Amino acid sequence: MLIRDLEWVLALAAQLHVTDTAAALGISQPTLSRALARVEDELGTRLFERVPTGVELNPNGELVVEAARDVTERWERMRAELAGRLDPDTGVVRLAFLDSMATSLVPRLLRAFHEHAPAVRVVLRQEPAHEIRRDLVSGAAELAITSPLGDSDHGWVPLQQERLVLAVPPTHRLRSRKRIALRELADEELITTPVGFGYRSLVEGLLTDAGVSPTISFESADLATIEGLVAAGLGVALVPEQFAGQTGSIGIPLTSAAARRTIGLTWRSDRPLAPAAARFVDFVRATPDLPS
Repeated sequence: MLIRDLEWVLALAAQLHVTDTAAALGISQPTLSRALARVEDELGTRLFERVPTGVELNPNGELVVEAARDVTERWERMRAELAGRLDPDTGVVRLAFLDSMATSLVPRLLRAFHEHAPAVRVVLRQEPAHEIRRDLVSGAAELAITSPLGDSDHGWVPLQQERLVLAVPPTHRLRSRKRIALRELADEELITTPVGFGYRSLVEGLLTDAGVSPTISFESADLATIEGLVAAGLGVALVPEQFAGQTGSIGIPLTSAAARRTIGLTWRSDRPLAPAAARFVDFVRATPDLPS
């Protein structure tokens, strides 16, 4: 069934006269009659009855017209939204990002992009890395600000590299150290993110390489919360340098050169990006130094 045929049925339901409706639509009367016949044949019922003044809806026709109105309205909304999405100047970008980027990189990037493309709307999803990967696969997000996903199916533009430090409580025995090796954490209780989080894999990989199997005391999805738990004396944590000291913890540099986290913009490379999303990528590529 054609959307156009439903639109013509709606027009006929408003005019209740075949000849007048055809004239208003700019088509011939036989063309309108054939469209009505197609709809009635597909639905298996008559929709209109002839009367001396033209036609009138029968009960089945009233039901179909009500549904057809909903269908055509949704069709028009979809076309309008799709047209906007396909416009690089007024479209929509669906961007997922790590929770830990919510108060730092993401606001700076969005402010700069808004100045560049003020009519583009950015829909945000704040979530951990494993959910970001899922949303990129499903299409719920087109772009993501996250750590590397580790495969060749995604485009990648690095945005920043964060040095990791050991956050300890202000009364901790290591609080005065200038630097510390990861192997020295063997007897410490560690606070980190839950299993399945990309950050947890990063931390566990660093400690495993150092020969350390930590005791996990607490888990939190939020790095700021982890720092607060450290400050409260509930354990130690490996956190990006900017998180240490926010609520009283002390950050100690690590001797390991690998104790870093790279954050970048990623997207699926096996299908084309919508114009607005492609514009966002091009902007990021052309803006290596974001304003602070």
